[in-house]
Amino acid sequence: MAGQLAGKSHGRGKRRGYRAMAEINMTPFIDVMLVLLIVFMVAAPMLTVGVPVDLPKTNAAPLEQQKDPLFVTVQTDGRVFVQETPVELTNMVALLIAVTNNNPEARILVRGDAKIAYGKMLEVMGTMSAAGFKKVGLVAEMPNGPTASSARVGAPKPAR
Repeated sequence: MAGQLAGKSHGRGKRRGYRAMAEINMTPFIDVMLVLLIVFMVAAPMLTVGVPVDLPKTNAAPLEQQKDPLFVTVQTDGRVFVQETPVELTNMVALLIAVTNNNPEARILVRGDAKIAYGKMLEVMGTMSAAGFKKVGLVAEMPNGPTASSARVGAPKPAR
């Protein structure tokens, strides 16, 4: 048998021109990250309190936020919700005690529709207060527009 030609290799030996690729292929990683971004963008708006209510507008300054406030919602038709669970007013205190682990210092925020009767809101808040809950507050939205900042108490009046 004649000798081998220079540069050609046959049989079991390694090829001299082969090298391992030292680069990381980022395309699959970027694809996965974009899919996760889209999933989180779609899911984030669904994590808010789910009972629809038309909140009244106010010029009061916002209070400091608590980590996990407990929401009680009163709709226009008088239905009461604790978080997203509908509840009768007579059973509301028992549910609040269970949810707060009998903690009278738990912060409870009442969300009432702007068109609801004032008496119904007082009835709900009075029931919670009579049960011993000390930190009961109301939720409202800030009004939009340039008059909102100038109408605050203590704010200087605009020059005419």
